[in-house]
Amino acid sequence: MSKKANVLAALKSGQELTAKQIAARYSVGNPHEVIRSLRAEGFCIYGNAKTNSKGDRNTFFRIGTPTRRMVAAAYAMLGAAA
Repeated sequence: MSKKANVLAALKSGQELTAKQIAARYSVGNPHEVIRSLRAEGFCIYGNAKTNSKGDRNTFFRIGTPTRRMVAAAYAMLGAAA
């Protein structure tokens, strides 16, 4: 499996991963590019910012289901009639 496929499989299994975790576990040089690429392929990947007890903020990526509002916005952006 490719690195991108491994990241996608992990996200589909319900894992939430940070960019550092993606880089370390899957030997990805640019984890944000992998996430961007998966989003461009149509996967709904959310980035949720969380703050730990030390006050450090990390973004955790997870796969989810788009809301109706997000789908409507995508169609509007592409010029589809409502």
